[in-house]
Amino acid sequence: MKTLVLKPDKESLAIAADIIKSDGLVAFPTETVYGLGALATSGKAVKSVYEAKGRPSDNPLIVHVHKDYDISELVYDDFPYVEKLRKAFLPGPLTLVYRSKGMVASEVSCGLDSLAIRIPSDENAQAFLRACDVPVAAPSANVSKHISPVTAEHVYEDLNGKIPLILDGGRCSGGIESTVLDVTTETPLILRSGLVTSEMIKKVVGKCEYAQHKEGDKIKSPGVKYKHYSPKCKTKFFERKDLDKAVEEYKSALNRGLTPIILCDDEIKSQLMNVNAIDIGKTSKELAENVYEALHEAEKISDFIIGIELVGDSEIDVGVMNRFFKATRDD
Repeated sequence: MKTLVLKPDKESLAIAADIIKSDGLVAFPTETVYGLGALATSGKAVKSVYEAKGRPSDNPLIVHVHKDYDISELVYDDFPYVEKLRKAFLPGPLTLVYRSKGMVASEVSCGLDSLAIRIPSDENAQAFLRACDVPVAAPSANVSKHISPVTAEHVYEDLNGKIPLILDGGRCSGGIESTVLDVTTETPLILRSGLVTSEMIKKVVGKCEYAQHKEGDKIKSPGVKYKHYSPKCKTKFFERKDLDKAVEEYKSALNRGLTPIILCDDEIKSQLMNVNAIDIGKTSKELAENVYEALHEAEKISDFIIGIELVGDSEIDVGVMNRFFKATRDD
């Protein structure tokens, strides 16, 4: 299969919509990461997403729709606070998990009675979803467990020959996946941390908690159960207090003939001397925007990535560190 990479315009969006409605796959940009879209009402199309990514079949997908799509066709709206959340954060990097009406393929939610829905704010994503005008199931557009893609090039490197079309909308601005919030209970529960924090949610609806994921639980959100966001090379993670140990590990790797690199924030970078390091950023916003790009860059030039705990200036760090730790923890 030849994979086309096209800028989103009237012609390419029409092609993309035809592919989706014919049970094909299209990678498209959002404000967080690139998604791999399939017709959510088609079991055949959804299965092909899992196949293209090599994704475990019990890891649910998120359905994406444009801002004017009537989601009441797909889900039940159980609590008054949900409308407040939609008005405050959507379109945007917040995914809401509702009770499903069973209108999409069972493979989307892996047989669960819930359905995760997202309305991205990215203009190209909105144009793509409006051209399709159907619910589009979409995980990140990468091989399962690999670093999430924030450019069309990242998508192409993983999925060239596996999908017919990538819509190239440039680099994603947000950098980490959406917050996933369970709204099937009286108190909204964060299933996956992201750019919309519990503090932001509490300011709107007065309450929010983090879900406690237990061994054996059926998961309602992607990014929870399995190893994710990982480079293809050896990795190791250190807490900030163990900076000296990280530097020792770096020097030891050099002596073993490896090409190590350290990924860290601005404060740690300023303390390092005579090491190859990538400064991911200073503020939480910068860390979120740059973490996947830094991991992709490091993977290309190194065979051993050493990650040092990141600290920014807001609760967004919870989501960033969730990804960064999973990416750099010891193999």
